Amino acid sequence: MRTINIHQAKTHLSRLVDEAEKGDSFIIAKAGKPKVKVVRLDAPKVPGKRRLGSLEGMYTIPDNFEEIDRELDQEVEKLMFGEDDE
Repeated sequence: MRTINIHQAKTHLSRLVDEAEKGDSFIIAKAGKPKVKVVRLDAPKVPGKRRLGSLEGMYTIPDNFEEIDRELDQEVEKLMFGEDDE
């Protein structure tokens, strides 16, 4: 593995990155002392495409869901603020 001084690395960074991407790893040294190793990263895995409608038919919403929602809202309000003494 070749060693490149930091000044050369700064001057030729673009070319060196291209070479590292192709698998030609190298070490960057400062004052002759190795500091870092530059290696190619494995390509990140791209998530698969999301399919719209893939859960269709697996769940149903009741016809009175708005009424149920209002009842839940009222229960939560009672728990948070206490019941009205009207």
